[in-house]
Amino acid sequence: MHTSTHTVLYDPDGLIEAELPLDREPYECLVKAVLAWTGEDTLAVRDYEQIGLQLTGHARAVASDVRRRADQLPKSSGRRALANVVLREAEGRLSATIEGTMRCVQNRARLVRALYERLDRLEAALAPETVAPSGG
Repeated sequence: MHTSTHTVLYDPDGLIEAELPLDREPYECLVKAVLAWTGEDTLAVRDYEQIGLQLTGHARAVASDVRRRADQLPKSSGRRALANVVLREAEGRLSATIEGTMRCVQNRARLVRALYERLDRLEAALAPETVAPSGG
């Protein structure tokens, strides 16, 4: 008798995830707030760790989008090469253990910001060019 209500999906290329838009605004607000922090650490270590986990998860999601967009460009594209450099650096930074410090959380926030900047540039490169109507 089969009583499981769970469905296991096999999606090695992340295509299901690609169809879901990132909820960008709340994370951009979080990044802005985290980068505005100055002075002494004012939050508890656990709070910094939780914020770091949130930013890490979102950075991974944005990195996946960057990778998908970059893969749509020709292999000889300079934008694709630069995206791959950014992705390699992101992988290295994301592999570091999260510390419960303001410095660590701010570094994760900078990473999210950099990934969004690269994503925006890739999307602009992939957008169809608009042709101005001719007047004659």
